[in-house]
Amino acid sequence: MAVTSLYRTRPHVVIPNPVSHPVSKLFEPLAQRSLQLRNRIVVSPMCQYSAEDGVPNDWHLVHLGSRAVGGAAVVVAEATAVSPEGRISPHDTGLWNEAQVVAWARINAFIAEHGAIPAVQLAHAGRKASTDAPWHGHGPVPAALGGWTPVAPSPLAFDPQSPVPLALDEAGLRKVVDDFVMAAGRAYAAGFRIVEVHAAHGYLLHEFLSPLANQREDHYGGSFDNRVRLLLEVVDAVRAAWPAELPLWVRISATDWAEGGWDLPQSVELARRLRERGVDLIDVSSGGLVPNARIPLEPGYQAPFAQRIREEAGIPTGAVGLITEPTHAEALVADGVADVVLMGRELLRDPYFPRRAAHALGADLPPPPQYQRAW
Repeated sequence: MAVTSLYRTRPHVVIPNPVSHPVSKLFEPLAQRSLQLRNRIVVSPMCQYSAEDGVPNDWHLVHLGSRAVGGAAVVVAEATAVSPEGRISPHDTGLWNEAQVVAWARINAFIAEHGAIPAVQLAHAGRKASTDAPWHGHGPVPAALGGWTPVAPSPLAFDPQSPVPLALDEAGLRKVVDDFVMAAGRAYAAGFRIVEVHAAHGYLLHEFLSPLANQREDHYGGSFDNRVRLLLEVVDAVRAAWPAELPLWVRISATDWAEGGWDLPQSVELARRLRERGVDLIDVSSGGLVPNARIPLEPGYQAPFAQRIREEAGIPTGAVGLITEPTHAEALVADGVADVVLMGRELLRDPYFPRRAAHALGADLPPPPQYQRAW
């Protein structure tokens, strides 16, 4: 489907008057396998570029813990690398050793103590690895400063400033799958109770999905079945290793916003196959694969993708992207657009957005006793 036609035909999300839904759907609990989400607000994974050797620290405790205190149902830790070479930057968090497990366990215990479910996004950056933090320019990190050579489906650089990655061979592909499985096991040991596989935003698993990054001629490239193969292998292996009573989520980019790339119809078919493999929710984002994508930003601009995947693939979805108002979040759930609302920047600005939204929507979200005088 052409990007222009997709943009013209996608429905606009209507933000109703609060009285349209007198009983808040945003604050109804949601069952996911053995877990009960206390509401439908999820903290979207947001990179902090603040770890050393993949180990989270007090910054992560306060950052993630405050959003649990703020009332979110699920707190998803940032894109957490399954291997050192899978980091976006040298300061990403990781789950490839036991020191990281110990550090995460402390943070997750605090999150759970305050009523939220600790979750983690397991990630491999692919050709977008070895880049600096945004406040340092986000450019490639040279080897002299701790950088490394990225890997990818094909030797195609992300942009002219990025290094050409090494194409993964069969042994490299097996290592990727094994790294995700081992990271999932460490995630459970660290107290995470939802794992999300990151297959969006131009990172490794998304790179395999899109013809714009995947020009392989083996059984991992070319046809749709071949391009989705690695992601399905990762999901099958993680689902087998992850406890059956706990949810497994996958984040995808529903479209590359670029001609000839990954698009919404392919996302719908992928979601069907993920549902059959025991995935419990598709976290629907978009873009990130190519630097020249033209993305029509507006409140809820990705929500129609979540709705179509939910309706056509028969799987719960999460909507994300420029959602900042309680009534907007309410409408997305109440009108069947998505099952949960993931929020990023708004929760950076206001970790107590869920409590403010509950007040605006007439819902009950009891605060910690230390904060009762304020609510």
